[in-house]
Amino acid sequence: MLVPAFVDPVSGYRYFRRDQVRTAQSIRALRQLDIPVEEVRRLLGGGEEQLIAAVQSHLRAAERRLEVQRSLVHSLLSRLTEGAEMNHRVTVRQGVAERILVRGATLDNSGLDAFLRGAYQEMYEVAGRGPLTFTGPAFVRFHGVCDDETETLVEACLPFWKDGAQPMDLPEGMIVRELPESLLACTEVEAAAAAFPQILGAYDAVANWITEHGFAFAGPARMVYRRWTGTPDAPGNRIEIAWPIDESTDA
Repeated sequence: MLVPAFVDPVSGYRYFRRDQVRTAQSIRALRQLDIPVEEVRRLLGGGEEQLIAAVQSHLRAAERRLEVQRSLVHSLLSRLTEGAEMNHRVTVRQGVAERILVRGATLDNSGLDAFLRGAYQEMYEVAGRGPLTFTGPAFVRFHGVCDDETETLVEACLPFWKDGAQPMDLPEGMIVRELPESLLACTEVEAAAAAFPQILGAYDAVANWITEHGFAFAGPARMVYRRWTGTPDAPGNRIEIAWPIDESTDA
């Protein structure tokens, strides 16, 4: 990336001017930050302001990753030392059949918040044209693990009255689906415990309870917004983790 001022034709040694030292130091520092070579080349060619902005952006991203990793470590230690079941009371309730408005996407946790905000904004706009009569709180269905390492199909869901007004002129990617009644194993979390990654302990508790009590998993896990302020770790939040199950095989 740094073109030498002179290359000795005999020894092959490369010589640089004194005014190239700063650029060389910048290259070394950027590579130590694990920024790819081509990205370093682009940044160096874009001027000092672009380089400063890129380094600041890299720092913010690194701080976010560190905060997530710190939370994950604390959450894991808590689950290992105390056990997920001790912190979450799991109950079983009967879930009714529902007609739902659905917007889905395949993503990991880094894109989850933006997707859900956009999906629900779009669905509420569609619902308002009906207007639809809501029959319960909004919820999210996870068809697999959704964390910083794994992508899965995520569906934002909005239940509405099947005998009332129906949604019209659905935008591409939005559908109406019928969910059958089902038995649900559930637990609730509030405030900071309802934010990622602490909320993973609630999924663990429900999954462990289902396995230990001889039930079978009968569909994607649901995250139900029982009370939602719009801020992930707000004290007023209350989230229910509800997992469809089949009757116990021990019966």
